[in-house]
Amino acid sequence: MKRILILVEGQTEETFVREVLAPHLLLLGVAMTPRIVVTKYVKEGGSFKGGVPQYGLVQGDLRRLLGDKGAACVTSMLDYYGLPKDFPGLATRPPGNCYARVEHVERVFAEDIAHPRFLPYLALHEFEAMLFADPDRCSISFTSDEIAKLQAIRASVQSPEEINEHPETAPSKRVLAVSPGYQKTLHGPLAVMDIGLPAIRDACPHFAQWLSKLEAFAEE
Repeated sequence: MKRILILVEGQTEETFVREVLAPHLLLLGVAMTPRIVVTKYVKEGGSFKGGVPQYGLVQGDLRRLLGDKGAACVTSMLDYYGLPKDFPGLATRPPGNCYARVEHVERVFAEDIAHPRFLPYLALHEFEAMLFADPDRCSISFTSDEIAKLQAIRASVQSPEEINEHPETAPSKRVLAVSPGYQKTLHGPLAVMDIGLPAIRDACPHFAQWLSKLEAFAEE
C-alpha cells in the first residue's frame, strides 16, 4: 500500500483528513497520514502545533517529512488566507482571479521545496469555504435560519473557493457573522462530514484538482 504524508495547519484540518479524506483514499489503496505544523520546539522535548506564523516552520516540517523515503508523496493542506508574508510567491502574485493567484503561489512553493515527491496544496481561501459547498446538509452544526443565511452567501459566488481573503469577509469570518457560536474544531469537521466529499469536490474546483492528483497515486 502506498503512503502519503500531509502537512496540515491545525486540528480541524487533521480531523478532516482523518475522517473524510483518508478513508476515501484508503479504498483506493493509499494510506494518508496527517501531521500538524509544529510552531515551536521546547528543550523538554515537547512541541506546540497549529497555525503558520512563519514560512520557515512549514519548510522545515516538509523537509523532515520528505526524509521518510517510504512515503510515495508528501503534500500540504494550508489555508491560502492568512499565509505569513514571507511565504514563497505571495509577493509576486499576478493580477487575476483567485485560481491564477493561488496556483502561482503553489508553483513557487514547490520550487522552493524542490523535491519530486512534494505536491503543494493551498486551500482557497480557508477550511471554512467547504462549509458553503452545501449548507443544507449542515443541520447538526447550524440552525435553519443560519443555514438560510449561509445559502444566500453561497448563491452570491460561483464556487465557495471564491469567498475571499479580506479580513472581514473571509469564509470563517462569514460563518462567525452568521453563527457566533461556531467552534472551528467542533462544528467545522462535523459540517464537512455531513456535506460529504462528493459535494465538496463538485463545488470546489481547486480542491477537486488536488484530490484527483492524490487519487492518481493509486493508479500508478
